[in-house]
Amino acid sequence: MDLSDVSEELALIEGQINDVFRALSNGFQKLEKIKDPNRRSRQLEELTDKMRECKRLIKEFERAVKEEESRNTHNTNRMLNEKKQSMIKELNSYVALKKQHASENKRIDLFDGPGGGDVFAEENVQLASSMTNEQLIDSGHRMMDETDQAIERSKQVVEETINVGAETAAALKAQTEQMSRIVNELDSIHFSMKKASQLVKELGRQVATDRCIMAMLFLIVIGVVAIIIVKLVNPNNKDISDIPGLPPPANRKLL
Repeated sequence: MDLSDVSEELALIEGQINDVFRALSNGFQKLEKIKDPNRRSRQLEELTDKMRECKRLIKEFERAVKEEESRNTHNTNRMLNEKKQSMIKELNSYVALKKQHASENKRIDLFDGPGGGDVFAEENVQLASSMTNEQLIDSGHRMMDETDQAIERSKQVVEETINVGAETAAALKAQTEQMSRIVNELDSIHFSMKKASQLVKELGRQVATDRCIMAMLFLIVIGVVAIIIVKLVNPNNKDISDIPGLPPPANRKLL
């Protein structure tokens, strides 16, 4: 899909980004052919400026995409996002390439030039031979001071790392103790819940036993009451024996 069909602004920004990408590609190809460290540094600075410009254009592209998002279809928005991700990926590849060349450029020291050049070594030897003894001693002292400073910085980093490790170990120990206390409390709670469950079961059995006794007593009372009622209604019934403690009913003749 042509971006000019979506937005003229997006199409314009895409064209500018493509121009920057072409310039970056040509610039890195040119950088590989440069051997002089100073020219390489200048070329890297120019390429860095172009990458900053490309990053700014990608942000402009993203802003324009967000403005057009509500007016575009889902497929169009997905296509625009994929194009933006593709631009970011290509820019990141150039950033990685720039870092690689920058690290290679830093490795070029006083006695070592790109391509193993003996000419640079000869020039550096001539430069050292033209220095007086006092200048050589001062230069050595400066290098020793820089080395001492680097060692001191390394010591500080090591001390800070040790301190951080000690603090981390103390924090882990405190957390371990806290976890142990929590586990002990959980065990106590589990034991208490188990005892409570046993007590509830025992109370339940006692309540069930009491209910059975009450039911039997109720049935006995009902039976006694029934016998009394039957005995009062039909006193001559010989099938029912007299209730102990209750006198037999008096024989009355009917008129």
